[in-house]
Amino acid sequence: MAVNQKEKLKELLRRLHKGENIRVLKQELKQILGSASPLLISQVEQELLNEGLPREQLRQLCEVHLELFSKGLESEKIQVPSSHPVHTFMEEHQFITNVLQQALPLMRKIIASNNYDKVEQEAQKLKDITETLLEFENHNIREENALFPYLEKHGVTEPPAIMWAEHNDFRDKKKKLFALLENFIQAEFSSAKQEIEKLVIQLVEGLPNHFFKENNILYPTALKLLSEQEWSEIKESCDELGYTSFVSERPKQGTERSTKQTVLLEQEEIQLPTGRLTLEELQAVLNSLPVDISFVDKNDTVRYFNQPEERIFPRAVAVLGRKVQNCHPQKSVHVVNQILDDFKSGRKDMAEFWLQIKDKFIHIRYFAVRNAKGEYLGTLEATQDITQIRKLKGHKTLL
Repeated sequence: MAVNQKEKLKELLRRLHKGENIRVLKQELKQILGSASPLLISQVEQELLNEGLPREQLRQLCEVHLELFSKGLESEKIQVPSSHPVHTFMEEHQFITNVLQQALPLMRKIIASNNYDKVEQEAQKLKDITETLLEFENHNIREENALFPYLEKHGVTEPPAIMWAEHNDFRDKKKKLFALLENFIQAEFSSAKQEIEKLVIQLVEGLPNHFFKENNILYPTALKLLSEQEWSEIKESCDELGYTSFVSERPKQGTERSTKQTVLLEQEEIQLPTGRLTLEELQAVLNSLPVDISFVDKNDTVRYFNQPEERIFPRAVAVLGRKVQNCHPQKSVHVVNQILDDFKSGRKDMAEFWLQIKDKFIHIRYFAVRNAKGEYLGTLEATQDITQIRKLKGHKTLL
């Protein structure tokens, strides 16, 4: 697409954001372009955000953009092998779309009833559907940790950020719906079912629109920009993060990376002030710690994370080299920046948080890493499941 056509499209979107009549703009769009490629849309939205358009405003208007571009987008069908990450992502989209179609009839029966006992079966089925939607979070984790970092490396940062923000919004709605259905008997029936109706409609209408944006803008953009080698690395990260139970099993790729690493580990040794370890021993020690650790250097770049047998929060090698701000949802970036600013300025050396995740109590601490001169080298994140530790009492001195 020529530069002047891109500028015309940007101007069209600026006018749209200012509130001009969408019907008029639709006609102008047909005259200017006829259709727009997914890559062009990503580039235009990226540039508009770089020029100062608020991300939240752009996100709210994405649906309007799609209404303008939908016919042109739908004509471009993605064709990739079944082993390709995009094929898996889209297969999961289709599965969840089918599941969502079952939710509306169940919800309508619940709304029409004045007696919980008469719709208990429907409520249980709707709860089962919501559990499936919660399992779908594994799909989002793979996108956020395996795909998004590679798009960022190619300068596409804002479209993934908008998708991540939507992931968080839908995640909150799914959790709220599940909690309502789990306690439906105890809840006030009339008020609970009204909230259930609202959440079901938001999910049934919102998730397919989200899938459309990913299928027709995000994935085609990625396919145009990323190399075969990059897709191979994304696939490996997806394998490490695991998959949902409702798509066909994806076999793990070969272990070329780990084999090369093993040779290196056997050959090198590190001399420390308090001892000496081979790289193999050092890696094993770090992975044996009862905590998840990650290191971000002084330039806010993710440089390392350990790999204990069971991680609390998922990590993929794709995050290495990524700015830590891009590893967090937009709504929490200001907290990340505050911690880093406090560490760099010397105001603080540690920050901590704790949260309950189902039956686990998670303790998260951030430590400023400084050299012997007190100069800031980076930040260490340590995350630990302390559920059992909190239960300890008395003494235990023998096995």
